[in-house]
Amino acid sequence: MNKEFKLERLVRPNVMALKPYSSARDEFTNFESDMIYLDANENPFQTSVNRYPDPWQKQLKSVIGAQKQVSIENMLLGNGSDEVLDVLIRAFCEPTIDSVITLPPTYGMYKVLADIHNVKNIEVQLTKDFEPNVDEILKHSSEKTKLLFICNPNNPTGNTFSEKKVSRLLDNFNGIVVIDEAYIDFSEKESWLNRLEAYPNLVITQTLSKAYGMAGIRLGICYASAEIISVLNKIKPPYNVNSLTQSFAINRLKDLNKLKVHIDSILIEKKSLYKVLLQVKFIKNIIPSDTNFLLCTVDNADLRYQQLIDHGIVVRNRSSQVLCENTLRFTIGTSEENTNLINTLKKLEA
Repeated sequence: MNKEFKLERLVRPNVMALKPYSSARDEFTNFESDMIYLDANENPFQTSVNRYPDPWQKQLKSVIGAQKQVSIENMLLGNGSDEVLDVLIRAFCEPTIDSVITLPPTYGMYKVLADIHNVKNIEVQLTKDFEPNVDEILKHSSEKTKLLFICNPNNPTGNTFSEKKVSRLLDNFNGIVVIDEAYIDFSEKESWLNRLEAYPNLVITQTLSKAYGMAGIRLGICYASAEIISVLNKIKPPYNVNSLTQSFAINRLKDLNKLKVHIDSILIEKKSLYKVLLQVKFIKNIIPSDTNFLLCTVDNADLRYQQLIDHGIVVRNRSSQVLCENTLRFTIGTSEENTNLINTLKKLEA
C-alpha cells in the first residue's frame, strides 16, 4: 500500500469546492414508479426514449457489480472509456501546471486528452522488451504529476506488464495509477480489480467495446475507491450514458455464456493465426499477445499495408510509434476473415 497517498492533495481545488449540477432525476430518483412526471421539461408523448435516462445507471451498475463483485459506489460509467479518461484528467490536473505520465508505445488518447486540457504529458518509453521502466517513471514524477497511465495488456504491443513492476509503481507513485484494462478479458492474467481495496491510488478502466462486442454503444467503466468516484461524479455530465446504451448493455450482459463462446473463439483463432503468421516470409517477429490482436514486424510495413488494402483487408500500420518500426497490427477476425487474410498473405509472399 502507498502510505504517502493523499487524495485531497491531488484533486483540483475548484473541483473539490464544486457543487455539482443537480438534475431533475437527482431530486426525484424513483422515476421508474408509475407517476406523472412534470419535473424535467420532457416531451410527455411516449416514444420509448422521451424520458431522461437514469443519471446514475443504477440498474446497469447492479448487473456489472454483481458480475465483477464490485460495489456500485466503486463505479463510474462513461460514454466510452475515453470519457472516463477525460473526466480523470479534468478532476485532477490543473491546466498549464500539472502533468501526467504515459508509457509509449501506448494508447494514443492519453496524450490527446492531456493536450486538449493543456496538461503536460511526460513520456517515459517502455524498455526494449516492452516493460515499464520503473526507475525512470519515478525519477520523472513530482508533486505536480497527478496521473500515471498504464495500458495493461498494452496497446499496440499486446503484452501484459510484469506484476512486480506494476506493484512497485502502485507502492511508490504518489499520484493516481490508472490501469487501462480494455483487453483484460482476453488475458489469462488476473485483473487488478481484485486488488482495488489494497491500493487507494488505483483506478481501473475497462470497456464493453472489445471482448463484449459492444463498441457501437460506447460504454466505459471506471473502478476506484468510493472517495475517487465521488470526485469524478461531481464533474461527469448528468445524463452521460443514454437510455439505449443502458438497456442494450443490460440485455447483452444477461447472456454471459454467449459472450464466453465469442471470446473463446477469438482466442482459438488467434492461436491458429499466430502459427500461420510465423511461416510468412516477410513477417520477421510476432509479439506474444494477451489481447485480440497480434503486432507483427514486417519487412516493409507501408508496402504490406497498401497491398492488403488493395486486397480488401484493413489492418493497422503502427510504424509511427516508438519501438514499433515496420509493424502491422492484425485484429483477430472471424474464421472466414482470418482465412481470407492468410490466403492473401500467401499470395503476397509468392
